[in-house]
Amino acid sequence: MRSLSFCLFLLYPAFITAEEVRKVTCRFVTLDATVPTPPLVSISGDGTEVPITVATGSISKETDIFSKTNIFSFLTVADRTPAANVTIPPGVKAAILLFVSMPKAANSMPWRVFVIEDSDKNFPDGGAFVANFHNQDIRFIIGENKLMLKPGGFHGVARPAQRDDFNMAQVAFQFQQGETWRDASESMMRFLPGTRYLMVTYVDPASGRPRITTFQDQSFKSPAPVPASTR
Repeated sequence: MRSLSFCLFLLYPAFITAEEVRKVTCRFVTLDATVPTPPLVSISGDGTEVPITVATGSISKETDIFSKTNIFSFLTVADRTPAANVTIPPGVKAAILLFVSMPKAANSMPWRVFVIEDSDKNFPDGGAFVANFHNQDIRFIIGENKLMLKPGGFHGVARPAQRDDFNMAQVAFQFQQGETWRDASESMMRFLPGTRYLMVTYVDPASGRPRITTFQDQSFKSPAPVPASTR
């Protein structure tokens, strides 16, 4: 996917002391559900293989992965060939790893992995996290929030205050194409405590057109439910 020609969201020196074995709690998802990721294993600091299932259409359950550096490696189960490497910044203890299929090329791995820190700042309860993988600017509306993102930009959006009686709020996206802004989607979405959305904009490699993929996340530990009278 050549349109994804930008750096990882967070990038730090890949160094920790040799005595340490670092653990990161991760969840996994494939950007394009039509290109599923094969069964993988992550190689831990002592050589132990940790089975990894990369979900399609939803975000997987938590799995702890380990490394003696900040670089984490994945192999395919079928033939133990390298599938992907990813650098996870040293301050990140929980992350969502987004797998993106790459064009076949000699001496390159078939998957690129993007790191999204799984934190309340990025993923507010009842809100959304938007990442721009498009090669130009995007702008979007989520409830009362109106934002623009550069290529490679990302932003966590709190639960909209402007919701109807069914907890629905407006969600609309526009893509920049040259000097023109084009409508991509407009809908109403339900924003509830205990639910978050991951929204990714990118260019479909097959059609060359901008796309939006949305994942609903309900597998995290949310705060205590808000009384119905205050929603």
